Amino acid sequence: MSGRLLDHGLVVVVGAGGVGKTTLAAALALEAARAGSRTLVMTFDPSLRLKDTLGVGEEAKDHEVEVPAGTPGRLFASLLDARTTFDRLVRRYAPDERAATRILSNRLYAHLSGTLAGVLEYMAVERLFEVAAEGRYDCVVLDTPPTRQALDFLEAPARIIGFLESGALRIALKPWFDEDGHLRPTRRLGPLGRGVERFFDRVVGLSLLRDMADFFLAFGPLYEGFRQRAAEVDALLRAPQTVFVLVTRPEEERIPETLFFARRLVDAGHRLGPVVVNMRHPEAAHPPGAGARDGVALLAWLGARDARGVARYRERLPSHTLVDLPLLPQEPSDLASLDGLRALVAERLTQDRSHVS
Repeated sequence: MSGRLLDHGLVVVVGAGGVGKTTLAAALALEAARAGSRTLVMTFDPSLRLKDTLGVGEEAKDHEVEVPAGTPGRLFASLLDARTTFDRLVRRYAPDERAATRILSNRLYAHLSGTLAGVLEYMAVERLFEVAAEGRYDCVVLDTPPTRQALDFLEAPARIIGFLESGALRIALKPWFDEDGHLRPTRRLGPLGRGVERFFDRVVGLSLLRDMADFFLAFGPLYEGFRQRAAEVDALLRAPQTVFVLVTRPEEERIPETLFFARRLVDAGHRLGPVVVNMRHPEAAHPPGAGARDGVALLAWLGARDARGVARYRERLPSHTLVDLPLLPQEPSDLASLDGLRALVAERLTQDRSHVS
């Protein structure tokens, strides 16, 4: 890009919901491909709107799909599907087919792999590791979920490592059930033990406990790999070749959240690049007169409000490049309109080539 942003191997686009983050990620990827880079744009946004913008289908959940962008560099898109990624991960890293089948057929796995809080972020970490390890792309543009979920994604490697090194996991991995499906600790208590088993069966159900025990034991051979890959992704997100683009909007009420996220990124050791203030209303050339129509007066008010918001961002973030983008008449919905946004973003970023080093 005109500027050094897309010279980085990994560009992570973060921000709150409704700020145009997904579309901006697609525009950045299109610019990288236009500059000749072999580029992958990935989305971990549960809405999966990137597929509409780039015109790719559901097959992008299974593998990277090339986008017919007509650029010197090739552009690919990938959509994260937590269950698909989890299944592929199990089959790849299980010691044998029997172990993989044991995990995939576990009832608890079938439920948790697509619904457990945090699974999306964990699978995002794994998918990012796979892409980085393959090394097939000059530039990867990563679109993330909205702010707080994006923080979950950034913190996922540390949480994975913490869980895998915790005493809770060591307890869970103990052989609680014998070959006949009875709780081992209660077998030694005779009749009293059978009463304890009946109590557990009434309260939580022994079948659920067996599924949980089998779930943790089945994953045993994979834990060390999980820990190692999480550590590598954590290092990747802090590496010199990784830069974060923080996207927000000009409304003043968004400023505290944006500043909070920027501070969290920097404090965590991540490289914060440009802050993009998106969807700015144009300022009126002249204040509307007393007889102006309501719509004209509203647009003038919105323009003045957004100008104040951008000014406050500049005051609060003096050491970071601030790029403000206008509110477009229509959100880009295809490659042609996306190319218009790409050109606008390239022009604005060119105005200050020092935003990342």
